Amino acid sequence: MLDIKDLNKDFHKHTVLQHLSLHLEGNELIYIHGINGSGKSTLFKLICDILKPTSGTIEKKKDLQIGALIENPGFLENETLAYNLRFLASLNNHYDQQYIEELCQQFHLDFHSRMKLKNFSVGMRQKAGIIQAIMEKQELILLDEPTRGLDQESIHIFCQIINQLHQQGHTIMIAAHDYLPDIHYTHIYHLEGQLYLDEMD
Repeated sequence: MLDIKDLNKDFHKHTVLQHLSLHLEGNELIYIHGINGSGKSTLFKLICDILKPTSGTIEKKKDLQIGALIENPGFLENETLAYNLRFLASLNNHYDQQYIEELCQQFHLDFHSRMKLKNFSVGMRQKAGIIQAIMEKQELILLDEPTRGLDQESIHIFCQIINQLHQQGHTIMIAAHDYLPDIHYTHIYHLEGQLYLDEMD
């Protein structure tokens, strides 16, 4: 599904990622932790082709469908939640309104609300960002600090959804400071310019 070999990324002579390698077969649930500036968001941006590597290779399965929430989610601020989600899903012709409405209900968001995104709270925006990353049932899902701004109930709902997606065969990578014990990770990595596999109990 995804094969990263000897990946390096520099910004103005400052090395963020160095000799990073990672191989994903599929149906994995991965937690990546590391301090601020360790390269978590940069790695996700490289996988999504938002950034280009300084050197090294990233090989992806042909037509791999990737869903991503990286840093702060961006939306059409003067439009509603329904408009934003419909617009994003229609880009790949994967609009499933019933599934999207189910996700909104789980996160206690009103899909039919006329409220514009610019008036959403931080937590509401984060929920919308999570939904757009998973609503097309993408094969590979990248979530960068996904629980930022969420209350405990919403975090619990998030963990349930992630475990369910993994059971359905999706591969999910979560980069975050906070370890969520209710998520059934298959691999845990520490990122410090390079990836180090942590021992799991």
